[in-house]
This record gives sequence, C-alpha cells and structure tokens, in this order.
Amino acid sequence: MKAAIFVEPNRIVLDEKPIPDVGPLDALIRITTTTICGTDVHILKGEYPVARGLTIGHEPVGVIEKLGSSVQGYQEGQRVIAGAITPSGHSAACLCGYHSQDGAGTKHGFKPMGGWRFGNTIDGAQAEYLLVPDAMANLAAIPDALADEQVLMCPDIMSTGFSGAESGKVRIGDVVAVFAQGPIGLCATAGARLMGATTIIGVDAVPARMEIARKMGADHVVDFTKGDVVEEIMRLTDGRGVDVAIEALGRSETFEAALRVIRPGGTLSSLGVYSGDLKIPLDAFLAGLGDHTIVTTLCPGGKERMRRLMEVIAGGRLDTRPLVTHRFPLDRIEEAYELFANQRDGVLKVAISPQ
Repeated sequence: MKAAIFVEPNRIVLDEKPIPDVGPLDALIRITTTTICGTDVHILKGEYPVARGLTIGHEPVGVIEKLGSSVQGYQEGQRVIAGAITPSGHSAACLCGYHSQDGAGTKHGFKPMGGWRFGNTIDGAQAEYLLVPDAMANLAAIPDALADEQVLMCPDIMSTGFSGAESGKVRIGDVVAVFAQGPIGLCATAGARLMGATTIIGVDAVPARMEIARKMGADHVVDFTKGDVVEEIMRLTDGRGVDVAIEALGRSETFEAALRVIRPGGTLSSLGVYSGDLKIPLDAFLAGLGDHTIVTTLCPGGKERMRRLMEVIAGGRLDTRPLVTHRFPLDRIEEAYELFANQRDGVLKVAISPQ
C-alpha cells in the first residue's frame, strides 16, 4: 500500500509499505478520506519526535476491510471513523475517564499521551489502509446521511476544539476569548457557543479566518496585528476580563495573553502543542492568589466521543465542511504538506483521498 512516511526532520515522503496484518481485537480499514493536522507539521519539522519510517496521520475516515476474529458489533464494508485518540478502554486511566492518557500494560495504568497512537507510536492514517487497535473501543459507524467531509473533523479537530470549551467549563452567559482561529480554534469557538457562551471573542489576523469565525459563533474578532490584544479584550469586556480563555495556537505569547485576559477566578483552557518552555508572568498570575484555573486537554477519543460529535453534525448544530479548503489525492500528499505547512493560499484543512 501507499503511505506517507516520516523519513527525517523536514522530510515526509510517499512510499510503499505492507498492508498490516489484523490481530484478534483489530480492524483494518480502507481509508477513503483523511487530512493533515498541525501536529503532523510539528512532526515534519522535527519539533515532536517520532520513529523514522512511521506512517503519519491520525484522522481516519474509511470502510472496514477486515475484522479481527474477536471483534463483534461491526461488519466488513461498514463506513466508520476512529478518533485520533484510540484508548484501550480498560486501563486505569480509561476507567478514570482520562482516555488520552491511556496506560494499558503499564504498572499503574497511566501513560502521558498514551492514548495517542496513530502517527505517534503506531502507523497512522495517511495511507491506503489503517490498522485500528482495540476496534470495539474505537470504531464509530458513520450515519448513512453523512458524507466523508462532514465527519472528517470529528477524529481530532472538532473533538479537540470542543474540548477546549468543555475543559474550560463554559457556562450559559459566559464571556469567552479564543486565541487563534485556525481549524481547532474555530471548533473551540463553535463549542463555546453550543455550551452557552453569550459573548465570544476570537483572535486572529487572517481575514478569511476572521470571517469564518463570525459564522462559527464569534461576536467579536480581534486582529492581533492592529493593536494590543489584551487591551482590546479588556475594553470589550469593560475591564472585567473573560470567564474562559482558550489558547488554540501553542505559543508562549498567546498563552500569556490568554492568562492576562481572564477575570479573577477565571479559567485558561490550553489546547496548544508547545515546542518551548512556557513562562507565567507574576503580575498576570496575581502572584498565585487570583483563584485562576489552568487546564490542559489532549483530544478526547473513543467511539462514544465520535458518535456524539457525529450527532452534532447530523443534528445540524454545526457544519465543518467550510474548514476543508483544499483537496489532494494521496499521490500528491507531499505537495499538500508543503501547502499546509506554509499556510499558503488561504488553507485551513486539506482533504486527502487515496483513490
């Protein structure tokens, strides 16, 4: 099969690999649509280490090609998705509700980021076929009425973005700021709206993203190139600050700005993948006496999470199709990486189709 393989920093290439063998609890799916994530770009640049020769990607949409001998409740030929996070379902972490920190097989059952396997510790989705481990915990059937591109954001982008609002415990009537309106930030904006926030402030500088942010639920969009973002958000909130600030970029500057705009007792919900140290300024932190909450979240996964996200789509509560701005066949994935990594041509997300 063809697969996008990490060779070395700054080099991911399309090459041939064997189609995986299927174990008793596994499922082999034929990929029909996948995409490239910002985390994949971190891997490409060598900012997040993975093994050489690993197939990249963690956002699969496909059809069941073959089921393991012990897998029940699914049929070959069924359309499915699997989350970017593929928990075992039985570790201590999973049983505590922390599927992303799944430590199946470890002494205590917790492992940092252990639930993230595709394109991290096992071969991923940017290929013609994908082996899904613990299939009964991770495969979610796609409703017949939904097309691939309608559910393409569910495995990661939508799940991660929504989790920023969920972990931040957004409530009805809250004021929320979302730093960066890339695909995850846009889904965080939509998630905050669905959870009841009545004033949502997006932060970005790309006109197309600012326009989509308004469609996804932002009441105000602040252009960070045209002034001090913190001052503008404090002005918009009449000096009060926001109840929840969601950091969806992964940069120290935006983390600090998010901390500076939350009210006393407010929450900073961090979704960013950081490639350097974070510093917490003493004044913004109110010397540790501001009753602030800082919470981090790795994309929730598992089949029930996927089912719920697809219900949001099927129920007409959110349409993520506008996030797909470019489409490529798998044969041109290196070109797709070049476009996406350099954020050219107004790209938000690219759809990759092996066939």
